Amino acid sequence: MKSTEFLSDGEERGLIITPFKDMPRDGDEPVTATLQREATHPDHSAATFPLVGLGGSAGSLAAFERFFQATPPDCGMAFVVVTHLSPDQDSELAQVLQRFTRMPVQEASDGVRVRPNHVYVIPPNRDMSILHGMLLLFAPTQAAGRRLPIDFFFQSLAKDARDRAVCIIFSGLGSDGTLGLKMVMENFGMVMVQAPETAEFDSMPRSALATEFVDYVLPAEQLPAKLLEYMRHPDARPRREEAESSAKPAHALQKIFHLIRAQTGHDFSFYKRNTVFRRIERRMNSHQIMEFTHYVRYLQENPTEVEALFKELLIGVTKFFRDREGFENLKARLLPLLRQKPADSTVRVWAPGCSTGEEAYSLAITLLECLDGVDRSKYLKIQIFATDINPDGVDLARIGFYGDNIVPDVSAERLNRFFTKIDGGYRIKKEVRDAVVFAVHDINKDAPFTKLDLLVCRNLLIYLSAELQKNLIPVFHYALNPGGLLFLGPSENLTGFQDLFQSLDVKWKISRRTDAASSLTRLVNFPFALARPHAQPAPASASGLMNTASARKEGAFTTLVQRVLLRQYTPPAVVINPKGEILYVNGRTGRYLEPAPGIGGMNIFDMAREELNYELSGAVHKAATSHQEVVAENVKLRLDTGVQLLRLTVKVLEETEHLTGLLLVVFEEQPTPRKVRLGEATLASEPGQDVQLHILDKELQHTKHRLQTTIEEMESSVEELKSTNEELQSANEELQSTNEEAMTNKEEMQSLNEELMTLNMQYLSKTEELSQAANDMKNLLDATEIATIFLDNDMVIKRFTPPVHRIVSLLPADVGRPITHFANSLRYENLAQDVQQVLDRLVSVESNIQTTRGEWFAMRILPYRTLDNYISGAVITFTDITDLKILEARLQETSRFAESIVETVREPLLVLDGELRVLAISAAFAKLFGLDSALVKGQQLWELDGGAWQLPALRQRLDEALRNPTQPFEDFRFEADFPTAGRRNLLLYGRCITSQGAQTGRLLLGVQENG
Repeated sequence: MKSTEFLSDGEERGLIITPFKDMPRDGDEPVTATLQREATHPDHSAATFPLVGLGGSAGSLAAFERFFQATPPDCGMAFVVVTHLSPDQDSELAQVLQRFTRMPVQEASDGVRVRPNHVYVIPPNRDMSILHGMLLLFAPTQAAGRRLPIDFFFQSLAKDARDRAVCIIFSGLGSDGTLGLKMVMENFGMVMVQAPETAEFDSMPRSALATEFVDYVLPAEQLPAKLLEYMRHPDARPRREEAESSAKPAHALQKIFHLIRAQTGHDFSFYKRNTVFRRIERRMNSHQIMEFTHYVRYLQENPTEVEALFKELLIGVTKFFRDREGFENLKARLLPLLRQKPADSTVRVWAPGCSTGEEAYSLAITLLECLDGVDRSKYLKIQIFATDINPDGVDLARIGFYGDNIVPDVSAERLNRFFTKIDGGYRIKKEVRDAVVFAVHDINKDAPFTKLDLLVCRNLLIYLSAELQKNLIPVFHYALNPGGLLFLGPSENLTGFQDLFQSLDVKWKISRRTDAASSLTRLVNFPFALARPHAQPAPASASGLMNTASARKEGAFTTLVQRVLLRQYTPPAVVINPKGEILYVNGRTGRYLEPAPGIGGMNIFDMAREELNYELSGAVHKAATSHQEVVAENVKLRLDTGVQLLRLTVKVLEETEHLTGLLLVVFEEQPTPRKVRLGEATLASEPGQDVQLHILDKELQHTKHRLQTTIEEMESSVEELKSTNEELQSANEELQSTNEEAMTNKEEMQSLNEELMTLNMQYLSKTEELSQAANDMKNLLDATEIATIFLDNDMVIKRFTPPVHRIVSLLPADVGRPITHFANSLRYENLAQDVQQVLDRLVSVESNIQTTRGEWFAMRILPYRTLDNYISGAVITFTDITDLKILEARLQETSRFAESIVETVREPLLVLDGELRVLAISAAFAKLFGLDSALVKGQQLWELDGGAWQLPALRQRLDEALRNPTQPFEDFRFEADFPTAGRRNLLLYGRCITSQGAQTGRLLLGVQENG
């Protein structure tokens, strides 16, 4: 990259960066030359026709086909199609859409200016925006799956076209376009959506409808008719004019302006180009970026850099009492003005571009010091409106705290009187702070403060373009009271507006507002951010005229004019605008118009012959104001051959939008009686006093008529301006009131914010605890593998654990449905009744239930109790006991098998448990002692045979055998009388029964007869 500094007449030192690699070219013109042309002749114009953005994704092609087939080719609108395209394949969408419409369809290129009755299609792997009617392409910064090209374009469309913007959402997946349509609606544009039921994929249309910002919802083929109907009734808001030049400027700077405007809302395209270039180069150097296009990409990827560049362009260089001598001179000029103010009135001051407030507070201090020299009995209130476009600077200014570095700029006396010393710096005292109202305000587009006694705009205009400066000076004149003061910076001047301001101090640029009328032609274009700057006249040269003539012959304008003339008029005629500028000449008009002396121009009022001038001026003025055809009959034109009568016709052309506001002046020669022709010729050759009186009387009547019309128009304008002034005054007062209320509530809000932050930290800590508890509970439930269902008081499912699906087929979507709606696999029909019983009686229910698959579960139904002991439903748990049931069955089977063995052996045997109860008895034992086997089971040994077995020695032997399974006893002699068997002498033996070496707690007692 090469950088070259240049110095132009009266301009600051600027920078041209060249060459820009990878930038698009306009034809064969190198981008370097284009960028230089943009730097000196920026084009801020925009179209006046509607801009329609069409967004779609999957399934949108069929909708586009139906839409364009129903759209007439001469609808007067420009269409931009934005879809989701594959980034690595060439797109054939433009060729496909061309088959559906007679309008030209083209893939958008970087820097192309949109035109009506054309269709533009986004290229693959590009994001597209629009600035001043020009399409700009950006390399995407988001991943393919995260890009939102429709939103990206719609948001820029809303800001650029404002109320001329229309966005239409067609079939597609996702929600792309939803954010963009909100911005279109916010800027008074129109939003349309394809009816979801007619879309192949209705996600995008339904997402758009969910915003509730949609104007029309129709099938694709019905949208064009509604769109045309809407456009036939445009509102009366002022619109920017279409660009007068078809040249395509370089786009790098425009892209930066777009990125800044998209993020901050401020348009820097009215700032001086050389100043902007220097600031951009400074940011580039700080990031070691050498190529301009690389910096554009860097801005795309780093929104913080856009904010940094925005603050860089604001150039917030200020300090207290900058140019101290200038403030002293201002004080001298203010004293007479303050002495003339009536008592109990307000001194109103506006300080645009206040930055961080030093200059505003300097003005407040100056005014307070001036009041010391005013009569003490006359109370005057000071009201200073300090504004800036930087909200951060305004916030700092409102705080009113400055560091110790202000000491060199503020005298010790002023520091004592107007400042309070605190740690680290000085704070403005309340009396000064209360005199200043700070607000965010863009001088380029926001309404000015009015009824001012002083307007201080120092070192702000030097950063603005010359055209914007010329627009702002009349606004300053309008905002000031008669006799009010204007205080500019030392590098600023009022060249060209000496009639509006009287200079009081040439060195320090202090001026007084004169009583001259405000420039209405400048004021009507406000806000200037939306108005097209006036085009500079091109140099008058032969080549220039030839090129202009050639361009007109080949343009659509000429074709339209010729078509109107051929259809309606054949006499000589000219097409003019309301200012009288001739745009087209038809036929030989030399008999009626002739070049005016001096620098060549094409104005009909200058070129008309003297005797036609009055009639022509009146007819054009009347036609332009009434929008009706005006005919002047028997207009006399002096020729060499005598007097010729003319019919002068002025007609308003309203054929198409290209001819809107233009007038057609037709010259028709009428038959002139010989007497009139010769008689007037004789009078003309021998002028007398009567003839001169007749001519003067005619001119006087015409002048009276024009004067009366002008007076009426001026009265109307004055009333409108008064009404506007009252509205602006009301808005300013509301702004002041709102600002003061905001400042009053600021401390309360800060205190509340601290409390909320403390509470938020507590909630955050509690949330973390609850999250941890929830995680623990989830892991606990998952670890237990217990099927659990949580129900509310209406038996509606609130939550369940995954194992439940083995019993009831539940899915996550079933939460919120009653448990009675689901079938289960339980061989149990009273589940609902049991749950209701638990809810009614608050008692638990337990039961072992088998499923149809043979599984067993232990079911428990418990009331759901909250921490405050409130019953909020029921909890059902199912514990799998299938293995226990199987083991129980096996044990029962084994027990029965062992009992059968004992019962069938031929020896007398007993099986006792740990408490010496009879578990099994052999048939031989029952026969020997005459016992009933069924009745004996479950009785203790000591209860048998009337207590005959109650022998302490036997009890000791049995207990020892149970405690020590390895020490059985043998041949224990036992002799007793038995009720049935009589006296018996027995030998007993006992052994502890084990299972695979494990103690079972059971004892086998065998009996043998001894002798």
